[in-house]
Amino acid sequence: MRRKKVRYSEIIPNKSEWPIVKLSKERKEFIDEVTAETHEQLVGTKNGSLREEIEMTIHREKLRMKANPWRVDPPDEKVYWKNIQARLLDINPDEKDKAKELEKELLSEIIKRYTQEIAGNFKNSAYQFAQSFVTFGFARLLNAARVKGLLSLFSRRLDLDDKIHVIGETEHIRSLAKKGTVVMVPTHFSNLDSILIGWAIQYLGLPPFIYGAGLNLFNIKILAYFMNSLGAYKVDRRKKNPIYLETLKTYSRNAIKRGCHSLFFPGGTRSRSGEIETNLRMGLLGTSIEAQRELYLNAKEGDEVKKVFIVPVVINYHFTLEAPSLIRDHLKRTGRERYYVEADEFSTSYKLGTFMFKFFTKGSDISVNVGRGMDILGNYVDNDGNSFDKNGNPINVRDYFLREKKITFDAQREKEYVRVLAKRIVEEFHKYNRVFASHLVAFTAFKMLERKNPKLDIYHVLRLPDEDLVLDYEEFKKNFKKLRTRLNNIHEKGQVDMADHMKKSATEAIEHGLQNVGLYHDQRPLIKRGDKIIVQDTNTLYYYHNRMNGYGLEKYI
Repeated sequence: MRRKKVRYSEIIPNKSEWPIVKLSKERKEFIDEVTAETHEQLVGTKNGSLREEIEMTIHREKLRMKANPWRVDPPDEKVYWKNIQARLLDINPDEKDKAKELEKELLSEIIKRYTQEIAGNFKNSAYQFAQSFVTFGFARLLNAARVKGLLSLFSRRLDLDDKIHVIGETEHIRSLAKKGTVVMVPTHFSNLDSILIGWAIQYLGLPPFIYGAGLNLFNIKILAYFMNSLGAYKVDRRKKNPIYLETLKTYSRNAIKRGCHSLFFPGGTRSRSGEIETNLRMGLLGTSIEAQRELYLNAKEGDEVKKVFIVPVVINYHFTLEAPSLIRDHLKRTGRERYYVEADEFSTSYKLGTFMFKFFTKGSDISVNVGRGMDILGNYVDNDGNSFDKNGNPINVRDYFLREKKITFDAQREKEYVRVLAKRIVEEFHKYNRVFASHLVAFTAFKMLERKNPKLDIYHVLRLPDEDLVLDYEEFKKNFKKLRTRLNNIHEKGQVDMADHMKKSATEAIEHGLQNVGLYHDQRPLIKRGDKIIVQDTNTLYYYHNRMNGYGLEKYI
């Protein structure tokens, strides 16, 4: 049954009342607000000298500009940081009071520059056009899968429901959007995710969200236009200095406080390994908790305080176009913090167009699985936003911030709250993961390779010679069925989701999986030839295999 289409007016009747519209109108004031609060936070909590903090920021920025420049970077960057450095050197540290004030001025300038870079530039008129264009473009691209040639782009409309399945707690999230502020936290596998989630939000009839998008995606003007129009603010993952990170957190927290529905990828970047994210970035996640605490703190007696709702979302593709480069990056990583040169698949408009055309014209499903809403401690909420513990007992979230009957800030306490919330989100990611046959055939094949070579570590398995990459189909089928039975048991307990095609016969499900796994790649990771399953690319097979980690399936093969 298809979801009833909903108008935005059913959520918030007056578009001028959308929080993101208000934020856009007050953009300058908001930038000043974020700058002032970030400045106050850094000055108030800084243990060392501001001079050392600014010196380290300059040093890191110079390294970033040299090691990993992007086209979207401001043209005056080198001049700007050279000027900041010169002005810092001119400050006489012996004149302590004067030096402190001048350092504060420099800090404020740096924060404001960062805030202006981060800030979105939402325009309602552009948003209306962008959402219509994206819907039209998606549908035209999907039609190309049915009709060959240029005329396919203008053939009859193929309903996006046929290709992109928005499922899960869809009515629930619509209800929560009326009651409070929704913070959507999706999994992140592809550069397509930001556009796809933007489309899913408007498909669900929700008002526009602000969302953190990688600055690299703004390298292309047309993509930057749509990202801005759809509510994006910019996140530069190259910047690791505390001044930038605190500015980004303050921006997110204050937008949520203003009631802006928000979206960010808690994994921070695309999953390089292909796994569902398990190590979430605590910074932005913590801003939801901070915003909720400040909403309670600033409320007047008798006021109804808006709650912040966390909504996990799991995006599922049969194949990820960037998989070969992502898994290479994953295998090269040592785990140490370092500057990371991110591969830019969208370096030109042509590459972006080719990327999307090839993706949408492949006969492969996409699902966006919306999880159940939670409060900022990971407790489920009902349609009215009321919180309940695991035993079904009602909870007052305000009580989490009380000490001696007063709302207080406790850094250690909130750090623990963020850890608890992150754990709950990871659990929900696994619960709402919609298993496709492509995931399971990859997992089955790779685990069979490992079982055949028990003395080899993962890197040696990835380098097996061609003659060792042949699997017997009947044995493969037997293992596939065994794993599917186990998955079905987990599914019946509500701990994972499964695509409808997984209910077909084992032969049909395997065939569906083999047809779709690595569909676009130059070399398919897995094919069937006669009575054999042939592994053609161990790296990409490993990537798709990793999607099934976390369910304990390895014990059943």
